[in-house]
Amino acid sequence: MTSIRALALFTIAPLCAHAAMPDTPTMIPTAPSASTPRPAGPVPGTRLTDSYVRLVARDAYFWAWPLVNVMSRRAAYSQVPTRMYVGGAPLAPLNELTMLTDYFPPEVRAVACPNQDVVYGSGFLALDKSPVVIQVPDFGERFWVYQVVDSRTDSFAQLGRMYGTRPGFYMLVGPNWQGDVPAGITQVFRASTSTGSVIPRVFMDDDAGDKAAVQQVLKLVTMYPLDQYDGTVKSVQWSSLRQMPAAASSDTERAWVIPEKFFDLLPAALKDAPPLPGEQARYAQVLAVVEAAKADPALRKAMDEEARKADAELIAPLFEFRNFGLPLPGHWSTTTNTAAFGTDYFTRTAIAKSNIFVNAPNETKYFYQDLDADGQRLNGRHAYTVTFARGATPPVDGFWSLTVYNKHHFFAPNELKRYSLGTKSKTLRYNADGSLTLHVQSTPPDAGDTGNWLPAPKDEDFSLYLRAYGPQAAITGGQWTPPEVPRLR
Repeated sequence: MTSIRALALFTIAPLCAHAAMPDTPTMIPTAPSASTPRPAGPVPGTRLTDSYVRLVARDAYFWAWPLVNVMSRRAAYSQVPTRMYVGGAPLAPLNELTMLTDYFPPEVRAVACPNQDVVYGSGFLALDKSPVVIQVPDFGERFWVYQVVDSRTDSFAQLGRMYGTRPGFYMLVGPNWQGDVPAGITQVFRASTSTGSVIPRVFMDDDAGDKAAVQQVLKLVTMYPLDQYDGTVKSVQWSSLRQMPAAASSDTERAWVIPEKFFDLLPAALKDAPPLPGEQARYAQVLAVVEAAKADPALRKAMDEEARKADAELIAPLFEFRNFGLPLPGHWSTTTNTAAFGTDYFTRTAIAKSNIFVNAPNETKYFYQDLDADGQRLNGRHAYTVTFARGATPPVDGFWSLTVYNKHHFFAPNELKRYSLGTKSKTLRYNADGSLTLHVQSTPPDAGDTGNWLPAPKDEDFSLYLRAYGPQAAITGGQWTPPEVPRLR
């Protein structure tokens, strides 16, 4: 009993003592070493093992791949002397943009997964050189959105019909810009990086009448350095620009990230994109290794070897839609944080590899499909259908489309020169019960009605890609998802 009573007193005493403690907590000084500045990475001159260098290089190649991709594109745009078209792709000097006047040409290989629902524009930002002014005309009832992203491919400006954006002049400035905003500027958006991209998208119906009608507003879509701003509306006759042939044709997207050059571009890419909260140590670690490798060719060789392996083992599989994203019924997948990735390195790199420069989810919702209803790879040897029940086409305030891409995520040549179907299409015919069936196959449907036919590439794997521009709550909330893709034969 004595031992039990003693134990009780032992356990109760601290509780009583705690209850009697003053309201103000006792301040315990920090250990001296905790407040002493620490090295951010390996101390310069530290001998580094081959295995450690390989570990850091492999990790950095994955999470920094999108940043180097964008920096590489900026380097290419810096060589563009004037607004022009090269191989059908719109190009412009840094801090300017060029608009197309029709759908994206099917032969262009500058960026994977283009669509043929909108008229695109393209411009690259160098906000360390100058702020820019973006001109927004009155689009009337036409759907439009300007994608504006930083070097991380995160959106930092909201310009589009879904935002109720008014016609006017809008200004983009870099993270360190200080200056006076000129009179007449409607709104200013500040980027967290100096490098970025601006991609206007303007909806156009697939008929001659609307293709002619949209030209007037396209002339007023433009971007230019701040020193060219004078408060007047500028107009550009895009169809008069110089047309240059592409240097070479390819089946795949241009390689913007070269493993052997990755660590040459990385320091500039990281300098342009200051670390997000929690990234400081990650930055310091890889930059210390890059610096050490400058004096040790063996270390640089190890880094390049790991970059090549990471490109094949980590990056390449993310080209396939079925390898990332949130799984949905019928083997579809989607993402919920496009253009707002933060430190979700996996999704950012997956999107950058498979279909870089996508809109924020409230602007456009994307659904990806590599598989049929039975989980088998979609292939042009077979025929498939996509049937939307009555009243169950994608609920949007803008438009929707279903696009087919070949195994390289580009358009497959076909006799109709048709690569997508949706809101823009005037050929669609609904079934007697009000449902809509799209036929996805390499040959015409047996019924002979080609209005609902989405031609697939012959004898090769392909992917389906559903876009919902101006998605309604049923889409963004996950209540609506695309129908499964059954194989007919």
